[in-house]
Amino acid sequence: MKRVYVNEQWCLGCHLCEYYCAFANSNETDMVKALKDIVIHPRIQIEQKDNISFAVSCRHCEEPLCVKGCITGALSINEGVISVDQNKCIGCFTCILCCPYGAISAGDESIIQKCELCTNNKHGSPHCVKGCPNNAIVFEER
Repeated sequence: MKRVYVNEQWCLGCHLCEYYCAFANSNETDMVKALKDIVIHPRIQIEQKDNISFAVSCRHCEEPLCVKGCITGALSINEGVISVDQNKCIGCFTCILCCPYGAISAGDESIIQKCELCTNNKHGSPHCVKGCPNNAIVFEER
């Protein structure tokens, strides 16, 4: 299965992947209209430590602790992609505590959000990959 991988040696820490992610999940067709004057909540986050920048997003684990820890069954695996059923999520954030990678975050309306590889929007493939100016983020099978 294809997944998002990050080469931290090439990451500039520009945060463009975060903006492309927020845009892809906004259901808007114009990036400026989608993101102007709002606080974005991307499903990928840039972390920086000791002059190294890297993007953190869901790794779609084969044995996901977040799915096992979800008390309502809001997280499920479909063809290798871990997805959120927002109608089932009650905002207990157990999955956030269970994820060893810090890839799940609180979203709008007290429910969680995470990378779903852009399968839940009309853009098809991960926009964070398309928007990375240095090709530090790739979508490939390894």
